[in-house]
Amino acid sequence: MKLRSLALGLATTGLLAGLAAPAAAQGLRPAPLLGGGQPSRFDSGPRSADFIVAVVNSEPITNNEVRARMARFEQQLAQQGSPMPPRPQLAREVLERLITEKAQLQLARDSGVRADDVLVNQAELAVARQNGIDVPELRRRLTAEGMNVTQYREELRNQILLQRLRDRELDARVKVTELDIDQYLREQEASGGAALGQVNLSHILVAVAENAPPAQVAQQQAKAQQLLQRARAGEDFGKLARENSDAAGAAQNSGVIGLRPVNGLPPLFVEAVRNVSNGGVSDLVRTSAGFHIVKVVEKVLGATPGVTVTQNHARHILLRPGAQLTEVQARERLAEYKRRVAAGQADFAQLARENSQDASARNGGDLGWASPGMFVPEFEEALNALAPGQIADPITTRFGVHLIQLLERRQSSLTQREQREIARNLVKERKLDEAYAQWSQEVRGRAYVEFREPPQ
Repeated sequence: MKLRSLALGLATTGLLAGLAAPAAAQGLRPAPLLGGGQPSRFDSGPRSADFIVAVVNSEPITNNEVRARMARFEQQLAQQGSPMPPRPQLAREVLERLITEKAQLQLARDSGVRADDVLVNQAELAVARQNGIDVPELRRRLTAEGMNVTQYREELRNQILLQRLRDRELDARVKVTELDIDQYLREQEASGGAALGQVNLSHILVAVAENAPPAQVAQQQAKAQQLLQRARAGEDFGKLARENSDAAGAAQNSGVIGLRPVNGLPPLFVEAVRNVSNGGVSDLVRTSAGFHIVKVVEKVLGATPGVTVTQNHARHILLRPGAQLTEVQARERLAEYKRRVAAGQADFAQLARENSQDASARNGGDLGWASPGMFVPEFEEALNALAPGQIADPITTRFGVHLIQLLERRQSSLTQREQREIARNLVKERKLDEAYAQWSQEVRGRAYVEFREPPQ
């Protein structure tokens, strides 16, 4: 199965395109790896004819780096069925993207931004979960595609550094006023409603081995078509997934992917369910993994009256690393809190009142009822994976290290205030994109760049 190269989205627009700016400052958002594609013309391994094509503040960019990034971008274009740009143009754009990234990474390191192994582990696990596989399987597939796992983890680390730097630099630049929200809602009303913001999907995978003969592909397609007909005939989708899906974890999660922003899902999935209503099932989706049957559990629109969403009632304990407490120490302390609560030796609310470093501490860490999009993505992803009463392992966001417990979950119609809050988040993300473009140009402009030989 071909993996979507890099699979991070932190240096990409829409989490997939490899050359543009990100949907910035919403926290780490690893993009899914699911998707079709053809083998790239180049792998990312070393070449004897390597040479320096540019120098950024004394740090070189090699021809191999450009070729490897080009190969990944070509693979993404093939997966999306997009036309291939002329190679000289692609090489220039990739080189410019690498120059920008080098300059930002240098600024991150000079500013003391760090990303330890635990954060990289968290990011790697998130990528695996979004693809319905575990970390060992993720690494196996990366290796099968010729990517060194150590190199992949280092790229994850670099993307975390970039995201942390952008969060710090951009958050202070972006303000959303009530007038901004009013304007956004007027735009949505004028266009006939809000755009699809998030979607909760379930899916069944009928796997097809790489290089499978046509007869085997046809056999698996027939099996998938049969399952599709059974799902549309009203059979329990979760049961079908548990008994038939080849996706990792399907026996436990009944094929549920969970509520995610549409730009954090494979474009093929989003396109397949665009015109499918809640409870409906898409046509077969073909990727290099095999055939997918996708069911829409819930669609969340931006600020539309009467929309029903899944809300979570959670509480947390937040520790903010600093001079007296490292991130590792914070995670270890929260892991100990989790152990004590599970053993009945401590009360979560009391631990929150005594230790949490945010305003919710006085309420025992209670965050109240929250609609989708109210928390940063890594927090929301951990929360959505919990059953009521469960406590997640400690996670890190730009606010610090959290221990999260889900108390309740419900279906609820959005109030006008809640709709405005969702609109606020959407407007902020749009403004962050604009702020990132300007900031990125500033960082690039301050860097000393020396061009050597053109990439080949």
